[in-house]
Amino acid sequence: MTHLGTQDGTSGGGAATPAAGTTRSPDRTAPPWVIVTLACLGQFMVLLDVSIVNVALPSIQTGLGFSDTGLQWVVNAYTLAFAGFLMLGGRAGDLLGRKRVYIAGIAVFTAASLVGGLADSPGVLIVARVVQGVGAAFLSPITLALLTTTFPEGPKRASALGLWSAVAGGAGAVGSIAGGLLTGYLSWRWILLVNIPIGIALIAGCVRYLDHRRSEGPRRLDILGAATVTLALLALVYGIVNTASYGWTSPQVLPPLIVGLVLLALFCFVEERVAKVPLIRLGLLRARSVAGGNLVGLLMNAAFLSMWYFVSLYLQNVRGFSPIQAGLAFLPHTLMVMTGARLSSRLISRAGTRPLILAGALSALAGFVWQSQLGPHSDFVLMVVLPGMLMALGVGLVFTPVAAAATSGVAPADAGVVSGLLNTSRQIGGALGLAILTTIATSRIQSLSGDAQPSSDNLVSGYGLAFLVAAAFVVLGAASALVLPRVAKNRS
Repeated sequence: MTHLGTQDGTSGGGAATPAAGTTRSPDRTAPPWVIVTLACLGQFMVLLDVSIVNVALPSIQTGLGFSDTGLQWVVNAYTLAFAGFLMLGGRAGDLLGRKRVYIAGIAVFTAASLVGGLADSPGVLIVARVVQGVGAAFLSPITLALLTTTFPEGPKRASALGLWSAVAGGAGAVGSIAGGLLTGYLSWRWILLVNIPIGIALIAGCVRYLDHRRSEGPRRLDILGAATVTLALLALVYGIVNTASYGWTSPQVLPPLIVGLVLLALFCFVEERVAKVPLIRLGLLRARSVAGGNLVGLLMNAAFLSMWYFVSLYLQNVRGFSPIQAGLAFLPHTLMVMTGARLSSRLISRAGTRPLILAGALSALAGFVWQSQLGPHSDFVLMVVLPGMLMALGVGLVFTPVAAAATSGVAPADAGVVSGLLNTSRQIGGALGLAILTTIATSRIQSLSGDAQPSSDNLVSGYGLAFLVAAAFVVLGAASALVLPRVAKNRS
């Protein structure tokens, strides 16, 4: 592992100088590798739960008696709560202290995982998933804020962000693998129960090593701003996830989207004109690095989330893979995501953010176009593994520079809310992209199949079109990278 120093440039055992805008208690100072480990494990646990349930959904439906329409809420309940509360969670860490909020978020997430793993009815599992999402929303922004407030901009922060990005990017693929193995060899319940030992270890590490940091400014929470942005995000994500079952103009989709946009506009008005201590200073959004980084993250995630989703459908619905086989098929993806993230962390100080984002976009674009040429009996290595590796390499290359850009120049007092903003952009992008691509794929399959059961050829045609549209999202993301400052290299 690349050696990481603390904010004052000392090695792990030295005392770090408190960042401007924060206070620091006289607690023990953690070695930097411990901070990175705690941040990476927290983010891994959160993102693992986004993907780990997908392979287990058929077993969950059989075990608890879910209806076809109700089953989607095993995934959507978590996504909805996670995305809706991210901004509030990020600001809570800034105001109340990151150690306190991080431990609370982990505790809530772990307890909800236990309840979900022991659930005896669909209702209990869905409620547990909602609570999991809320806990995730409070702990996830802290993982990035811990790194940006511990390491100054430069190679040391880039190295830390590279590890964080490798873990975050690989969590989706690892989730598919772990979900298949746990479901196949144990039970679907273990996709939730596996969080318990991780959560306990994280809490112990946080209690032992993290210092209590919070803003020196007023600790007043912008209640009106927090309420409007949380309700806005909940409405938007609710409308988006409902597109999987209803049309875009249906009462289940269009009204929530309109309400969400209106509330988002109201939130901007509150922050600009009403709030004395705003939840987020809108001036931050006018910074090219922050705005550009969030826009790139939104568009890229709209494409990247579909990679695992549609490849998994292809392997199980067309090729007849078991959950275990489908999970193991994603192992090359995981390795390439981690390789790309570590490579970008080493190159970012010399190349800057924009060239790395463009390089990652080019790799992902080639992979998506290649993957769109799938057939029902295509060679597995040539048409699944190799294009998947290109897409995954692009994911890894893009994650670190996007995180670096979106948090560049941000004061420590705003680190949590800006981290929450970036995570929100990614979640909204992923949900929106998957909704659009699922609608496009389903429409193509239905138009080819009519009232008959879809054939393998028809399924592959729909999936292939989804990959081509995902490639278009990658192109838009690459174009958005031009918004980033021309000189975006880290200082040594």
